[in-house]
Amino acid sequence: MYEKLKEIIQASKTIVFFGGAGVSTESNIPDFRSADGIYEKKAYPYPAEYMLSSDFFYANTEAFYDFYFHEMLYPNALPNPAHTALVRLEKQGKLQSVITQNIDGLHQLAGSKEVVELHGSVHRNYCLKCHTFYSLEDILKQQPKVPRCPKCGGIIKPDVVLYGEGLKEEMIHKAIYDIAHADTLIVGGTSLAVYPAAGLLQYFRGKHLVLINRDATAMDLRAELVIHDPIGKVLDCVVEK
Repeated sequence: MYEKLKEIIQASKTIVFFGGAGVSTESNIPDFRSADGIYEKKAYPYPAEYMLSSDFFYANTEAFYDFYFHEMLYPNALPNPAHTALVRLEKQGKLQSVITQNIDGLHQLAGSKEVVELHGSVHRNYCLKCHTFYSLEDILKQQPKVPRCPKCGGIIKPDVVLYGEGLKEEMIHKAIYDIAHADTLIVGGTSLAVYPAAGLLQYFRGKHLVLINRDATAMDLRAELVIHDPIGKVLDCVVEK
């Protein structure tokens, strides 16, 4: 299977990578839906999906940040072999873009230039009143309190897409364009259970659809190649160094 993927990459001119939480698990950032994922933790009085909703953020801001600070932020995480392999593929002129559902910024930290962040980033934070930008480091300095704007006192909100909020149109349009114009789409580290992000795959009209994920997905039968191995191991092996 690895040799087959190598052949596909060598024959491709425009590759797009579509990734999810499984891309970052090898950087010791837990995913959401696996047995040891964030959604399975019972340490909080509400389901994690509710605590990551827009309604919960505005109604229970202090509880939201207690969860967010402890479960969603990994400021010391470093890129893993999956991230670095994608950087190599981009430098080789093969990779058009990385479309990610992750909010950790590890693709950019590794060196990827073309990254479409469907769900935003923990590294961007904005005051709800005056819209001043704050970095991840800025809000971490205020924990465990609710981060507030030093200029106007307004509450600072992470620029991440919470449940109940829509994806940014510019991100959707960029992702659709890139997927529609790719001859190869490599999907990795995602259960393809989160919509509307997972629905973007319907725009792929290219030749090679490759799925790399630890568990089976609903798209496996449509793919030309399916590999159930750690994504870092796979990409590090098949992308030339």
